[in-house]
Amino acid sequence: MKKLLTPLFLFIIYSVSAQTTDDIHLVQAMYGKDKRDLMESYMQFKDSASAKAFWKLYDGYELERKKLGQDYIAILQKYSDNFEKLDDAKADALVTRMAANNQAYENLYSTYYKKMKPVVGALKASQFFQLESYLRSAVKIRVMDDIPFIGEIDRSKLNTK
Repeated sequence: MKKLLTPLFLFIIYSVSAQTTDDIHLVQAMYGKDKRDLMESYMQFKDSASAKAFWKLYDGYELERKKLGQDYIAILQKYSDNFEKLDDAKADALVTRMAANNQAYENLYSTYYKKMKPVVGALKASQFFQLESYLRSAVKIRVMDDIPFIGEIDRSKLNTK
């Protein structure tokens, strides 16, 4: 499964890192489609009634998740725009926004788990959130690998003298 996802993540992350606010919707639409296909093959519902109920909930979940994803990208863009001139106030604002975004994701997971559990059962709902959590973690790790740590530019200036 992880080997299957690597090309998808590389494409998404490199696309996201080059995005402007104008074309975030394109990346999210592509990710949502690819992700849905992946989710469909992973979930493997045995009956069409459960599948239909799940996909209705999934579509609502994805609408909310995409908004959080846009906010996450906006936070990263703000960090990128301010990296060289980061001060206490800007750093505090970015960390506060990122913490709120992380909490919003956790709240979204909890809300939709409660909606999915009675419809598809706890096992299938757990299966969905396990994959969802994996996907989000993998994306975050890849993004974090590509962004510089605070102070990295200062260190590089010291090393060139």
